[in-house]
Amino acid sequence: MAPPRDRADRVPALIVHGGAGADPAEGREELRAGVQAAVLAGWRVLAAEGHALDAVEAAVRVLENHPRFNAGHGSVLTSAGTVEMDASIMQGDRLECGAVAGVSRVANPITLARRVLDDGRHVLLIADGAHAFARAAGLAECDPATLVTERQRRRLAAHAADSHGTVGAVALDRHGMVAAATSTGGMVGKRPGRVGDSALIGCGTYADSTLGGVSCTGSGEAIIRVVLARRALDFLKEADDPHYAAKVAVDLLVEEGRGEGGLILVDWRGRVGYAQSTPLMPVAWMSPALDAPRVPF
Repeated sequence: MAPPRDRADRVPALIVHGGAGADPAEGREELRAGVQAAVLAGWRVLAAEGHALDAVEAAVRVLENHPRFNAGHGSVLTSAGTVEMDASIMQGDRLECGAVAGVSRVANPITLARRVLDDGRHVLLIADGAHAFARAAGLAECDPATLVTERQRRRLAAHAADSHGTVGAVALDRHGMVAAATSTGGMVGKRPGRVGDSALIGCGTYADSTLGGVSCTGSGEAIIRVVLARRALDFLKEADDPHYAAKVAVDLLVEEGRGEGGLILVDWRGRVGYAQSTPLMPVAWMSPALDAPRVPF
């Protein structure tokens, strides 16, 4: 990893997304309110000169707790009618990261992933091993049934079109640290045991404080094929333009990954970028130059 850049006068920034699988015809105002609440929760951390890792965790927890988003409470259901959630989180100073997959008894998988990061022994824990670690770490278990919503039961029963919803956040703090976090319930009707990109560092999530951070959403198999999050930072390094890097990365997802989706990005200067190939990807961001969250949809 390259030496850290000069961190004097670093301008904080935070951007969140609510998934590239959002239906433009269904509950747009609810989506707007959800991503706005998430970005404000993360921004309160940054405004108090807190750390980016805490900010992205706080933002993603809000989206996990909101039944309209495919993460935590409100996750899509497997073919067996159960919830299996994936999440990952990373900080870009020391490339420290934590992830969980196939989680069904923890209300906020992103916080469990954060505990894996803080523990430092492993990067990815799955299913029963992740649940055992959660108990050892003092995280409360929940009844898996409390994560299931009637809306998702109906979607599974109706054989709803494949959904690629995910939530995520990326932040830069005043200390120059970049962090990224991603959480999801996966795809509607997936086989039990399927793990997508959101649990895989470099695919759904990546952060390097010398470059920036990325959180992805969309077809998990396609994102994995092209290692999308890390590739997006490669494009950022070449172009030094967050919006361009995001667009080129999404083009890569479509053309080489053979899937649909999107991503959000913050660079080491605090500039944000995002792009998607789907009709809608709810996003919101904050910076000191804004007096309220920017919610452009």
